[in-house]
This record gives sequence, C-alpha cells and structure tokens, in this order.
Amino acid sequence: MIQYTVKRVLKMIPTLLVISVIFFAIVNMTPGDFVDAKANPNMSAEKIADLKAIYGLDKPIPIRYVNWAKNAIQGNFGDSLKFKQPVTSVLKSYVWNSFSLAAISFALSLLVAIPIGIISATKQYSAFDKTFTLLTFISISLPSFFVALISIKIFSLDLAILPIGGMTTAGSKATGMANFLDILKHMFLPVFSLTLIQIGSWVRYVRTSMLEVIRQDYIRTARAKGLKEKVVIYKHALRNGLIPIVTFIGMSIPGLFAGAIITETIFTWPGIGKIGYEAILNRDYTLVMGFNMFMAVLTLLGNLLSDILYAVVDPRIKLK
Repeated sequence: MIQYTVKRVLKMIPTLLVISVIFFAIVNMTPGDFVDAKANPNMSAEKIADLKAIYGLDKPIPIRYVNWAKNAIQGNFGDSLKFKQPVTSVLKSYVWNSFSLAAISFALSLLVAIPIGIISATKQYSAFDKTFTLLTFISISLPSFFVALISIKIFSLDLAILPIGGMTTAGSKATGMANFLDILKHMFLPVFSLTLIQIGSWVRYVRTSMLEVIRQDYIRTARAKGLKEKVVIYKHALRNGLIPIVTFIGMSIPGLFAGAIITETIFTWPGIGKIGYEAILNRDYTLVMGFNMFMAVLTLLGNLLSDILYAVVDPRIKLK
C-alpha cells in the first residue's frame, strides 16, 4: 500500500501542473482585473497603468504564470490584493470556520441518513419507505438559498429565537463558555440548512446500497440458517452495504473545506466559501488561484483516500 500511495502522489504532480495552467488561463483571460474593479471614473489612465504595473498585471499571461508557478512551488501563492496578506494566511484564517460547519452538518446527515436508509431498504415499498422517499426527493430538490432564507424567515424573523447571521453577536466581548455558546447559536441555522440539503442524497445512497446487498445469495443463506433478522441486516448486510459509502466519504473531504458558498454568503458566515465568492467579485485573482489550487489538492487527496479506504474495508481489492 505504501508503494501504491507513493506512485499516486507522484502522479499528482503533473496533474496539478495541468490544472494550474488551466485555472491560471481562465482566471486571467476573464475581462478586467483587481485594478479595474477598484478604479473609479475620476482615475486617470496613467494612474491605472501605474497600479497595474505595481501589481504585476501589465505583463503577458505566460510570464505572469511562470512567475506565479516559481513562487507556488516554494509555497508562496502571493498576497491577496484585497486582504493585503499572503494567500495562505487568508485561507488558514477562514478554512476552519467552513470546516466546522461542513463537518457538523456532514456528521449529522450520516447519523440521520444511515438508519433511515437501512430501514427503507429492509422495508421496501412500505409506508415508511414511501414517506421517506418522498421527503428525500423534496430534500434533494430544495435549492440551498431557499432553505437558508426560509430558515431565517421562521427562526429569526417570525420566532426571533436565533440570530440572522454572522459568527458572533456584534459588539459582544464574551469569552470562554459564553463565547462558545454564542458561536453555537449563530451556527445553528447554517448547519440546519446544510444538513437538510444533504440528508436526502445520503438516504437514497444508503438505501440503494443496502438494497443491492440484501438481495445477494449469502444474505438468503444467512436467513435460511435461522439467524435473526437483526443479525442478518446489521452484522452481515450492513458491513458490505457501507463499503461504497465509506469510500464516498473520502471523496467528500474537499467539500468539508471548500465551504458552502451560498449558505455562508446568506448567513454572512466568515468561511472560505464566502471569501472565495468575494474574491471573484473583487477580481482578487491571486486569492482565487490559491483557493482553486487548494481545492485541487484536496480533491486529488480525497480520491486517493477513497481508493485506500476501499481496499481497507474490502480485502478482495488489491492496490497495485
């Protein structure tokens, strides 16, 4: 497995190189740049040209890419034009805020979806299955912005029991446990919205996986031996039924760090998704490139982890 992992990591290098070229070309070929976004009508053409020279935006795209790549190899992705800080520092400042939201909602989604999916599979076409099939399709169909706005309408405006947005109460000087509880209160609605959106997909995924397993011959054999239904389902079927789900978890890692752009923006949660969105609006292409490469690395590592997990949970799979 170590040899396989090393090979895969080495293969990531040319892949990341190609990805960086594509990203850099797309980002820098879009109309306008940071100076154009911040320039006012009264600014002279000479002043705009001077600013572009200061930020290195006056050079041809290939030269800018070579300069960027040389620095990126050394771990320097440049300075964010908006935050006036290194891109890596900006990402570190906001990524864990996004991770906290995504990780909690992801865990809650699994805790709810796995038992519902198992029961739906074992009681196919029952009233329980039909009810949750309808609910899961509704969950899958709901846009994230709609769920977020409805949550604000009900809990923040009508009931007035939860804050509309932000991470902490404005002007609050709370520390320790009081500050922690304040953050949890602000976190509730974003987590609720993300969880509600994710549950539907996970329930369908678990149900489909379990349906495929419980129809196998070895499950019929286990039942024929007189084993209790709970033993058949939760000891024999569940172990194999969760194999695809375990591997899919590895592929979900990038999403845990990417941030939910729409949800974070609506709730003004200071996460990496919201910052990435604002970077695009401000044409802060240095930050956009750093964010994109960060996601590319996570995606490749997530795929690698999925392959490794698949081999771990299923001994029949041999990594080469």
